[in-house]
Amino acid sequence: MDQALAVQILVVPVIAIAVAAVARRMGWSSPLVLVLVGLVLSPLVPGYQLDPNLILLVFLPPLLYSAAIDSSYLRLKAFRSPVALLSIGLVLFTTLVIGWVVHLLMPELPLAAAFALGAIVAPPDAVAAVAVARRLGLPRKVVTILVGESLFNDATALTLYRVTIAAALGQGAATWQSVTIEFVRSAVGGVLVGVVLAWILARVLLSLRDALVENTVMLLTPFAVYFVAESPYIHVSGVIAVVIVGLYIGHRMPRAGFGTRLLSDAVWRVMDFFLESIVFVLIGLQMWPIMSALDWDDRWKLTGMALAVFAAAVLARVVWVVPTSYLPGFLARRFRGREPHPVAWQNVAIVSWAGMRGVVSLAAAFAIPLEFEGRPTLLFLTFVVVIGTLLVQGLSFPALIRRLKVSNEQELYTDNLAEAAAQQAAASAGLARLDELVAEGVADVHEDIVEQLRSRSERRTLTAWERLGGGTGQEGEETPSTIYRRLRREMLVVEREVFVRFRDERRIEDEVLRRIIHEIDFEEATLERD
Repeated sequence: MDQALAVQILVVPVIAIAVAAVARRMGWSSPLVLVLVGLVLSPLVPGYQLDPNLILLVFLPPLLYSAAIDSSYLRLKAFRSPVALLSIGLVLFTTLVIGWVVHLLMPELPLAAAFALGAIVAPPDAVAAVAVARRLGLPRKVVTILVGESLFNDATALTLYRVTIAAALGQGAATWQSVTIEFVRSAVGGVLVGVVLAWILARVLLSLRDALVENTVMLLTPFAVYFVAESPYIHVSGVIAVVIVGLYIGHRMPRAGFGTRLLSDAVWRVMDFFLESIVFVLIGLQMWPIMSALDWDDRWKLTGMALAVFAAAVLARVVWVVPTSYLPGFLARRFRGREPHPVAWQNVAIVSWAGMRGVVSLAAAFAIPLEFEGRPTLLFLTFVVVIGTLLVQGLSFPALIRRLKVSNEQELYTDNLAEAAAQQAAASAGLARLDELVAEGVADVHEDIVEQLRSRSERRTLTAWERLGGGTGQEGEETPSTIYRRLRREMLVVEREVFVRFRDERRIEDEVLRRIIHEIDFEEATLERD
């Protein structure tokens, strides 16, 4: 087997998963640790180069789909203005800024090639930022905006990239009209393809009624959608199509069977962990092939250019985010006469600093044709921007959040209050239906069964209200539902050991043990919910 292929198939995933496991255990940021490990190991695997098709066809669709099904369509719709300003406006602005900076530093490089670099490094990858944001409890609005940006900015950047690369190779003219027409055609076409495929897939999934088969179909969905959208016959944005399908399927998931949801959550969590771990190691592993392709006769000039492009990428985001965060509110007050929602400057600062680039930028850079003028230099500049933002902004991002003392405590209280009210209404409806069934004499129901059903419904409602601080009323004292869950978990541990011992003594078969353990696992998962 070829050495590079062996590295790609076995060594990289093993190292990535091992490092990610250690980082999770130690409480470190997995993406940053994985990148650093990749940088250290890069000289040991000098023959390995990133295959752009591997990223754009194998890694990008499932990661986008997973993020989409886990996102809230309603929240993204509510925050569509800031998401659009970042995923479209900021990408365009960053492309222009970096393009002009590179053109000033390298006047011998065609302007279209300079703008191609701008399109390559324009889209941030919010995986690392969102992971930190959720772990440190950022407000839901900030997390939604960052997720929405990462879902749609790749489509804007890749469309610009295709147009500018074609213009630089003399295959088209990069005029404002051509760029606008191509972007609108690709984006609108991606939305239409996504909507059609989402409608079809939703009906297919609804007709299957088999959790295992449904999740298998969903595993294939992002690849199929991306392939159809990017096929030569359609050739629209596969990224947008995948995101639209993911948002639609995710919005309808509460109507699916419980088995489908439980299995789907586990499948995509494993998929995300596996793919993201490999992706960040791959970023670091590109150091050696990129460095070895450069002509280091004028190393100081290259270093200065790289730092200038890195600074332009960071500052362009700040320059764009700060005014556009307050402009919609100003316009609403000026022209519509209504009071705008206040925008916390802390949230603006966090969004401004969450500009870490990722593997999509490197994949686009490696996809530049070999005959492209200045290709090694563009690869090097892309690498510096990606690594620089991951390390500088990534390492300082948690400290910035803590320094600004931003949290979602008020949102958590509001969520708990809303959940308690919903649980109360649902319990009342369920108990009313139980009374109807008993009164109608649907079945000869023993009174103990009715009391068990009532008790279970009332306990779930009580648990929701206890999260708001109710229960015993004594500070630091366990609530009744907490005591119940703790004691029941201890009972389940002992019960599981008894079942395993019976299997080891050949008193029950493995099939019986699996069925029993499966039931216990469901109950324990319910207990662990809180």
